[in-house]
Amino acid sequence: MTILTKDNFSIKQICESGQCFRLERLDGQRYSLVAFGKYLEIMQEGNQLSFDCEPEEFESLWRDYFDWEEDYGKIISAIDKEDAYLLGAASYGSGIRILRQDLWEMIVSFIVSQQNNIRRIRKCISLLCQRYGEEKTAVSGKRYYDFPDAKALAGASLEDLYACNLGYRSRYIRETAVSIAEGAVDLEAVRQMDYEAAKAELMKLCGVGIKVAECICLFALHKTEAFPVDTHINKVLAMQYPKGFPFDRYKGYEGALQQYIFYFDLMNG
Repeated sequence: MTILTKDNFSIKQICESGQCFRLERLDGQRYSLVAFGKYLEIMQEGNQLSFDCEPEEFESLWRDYFDWEEDYGKIISAIDKEDAYLLGAASYGSGIRILRQDLWEMIVSFIVSQQNNIRRIRKCISLLCQRYGEEKTAVSGKRYYDFPDAKALAGASLEDLYACNLGYRSRYIRETAVSIAEGAVDLEAVRQMDYEAAKAELMKLCGVGIKVAECICLFALHKTEAFPVDTHINKVLAMQYPKGFPFDRYKGYEGALQQYIFYFDLMNG
């Protein structure tokens, strides 16, 4: 067990923020997460967090995953004091952090996310993992499924993918998996690219448009200048920022502000 305290960290808000689909509430303030082949349970009381792992595992994996070193309080304090909407959104979602997730998993997850809602996305991802991922056993004895690799999904039939409730996205996922498995797009190379180059390379994949590419860049590559625009964000921009969002003021952490806006509108829109 690893017990730590952290301000501006809410596992509940991170779970609900639409960036991670294998982080789930178990009961009360207890959550489970599967990432990078590992199973983790997290409990939170106030700003105290209990991670069901040894300190060595937390340091080697989860500290980076949860963007532990970033000062989100500093980001919030830099918001224009005259921007009442953004101040309110950031205050409401102040526990959200930009996770550093697996690139391949985020490619599939955000292809699945198109024209979809969070509950259905979770179900689709769960079915994919159960059918094509490796079954593993945690130290606690909990059995879980790793995220399937590109080769596994490239070998799936369209009919079987449709059975995972993926609909028209089935073809996108299979073709993208084939592209990755055969090396048409090199994910190791993408990891080394700057934001614009990575976004352009990701958009070569079937079913990956600009919004999906920006989500992948933000939630996998930690390109925090990314600001994905969906229906929630579009609505807010039109209502609150008719003259344009002040991107120049917030260079380098636009992605965190996007998450505050998205979460606030998702929960209250």
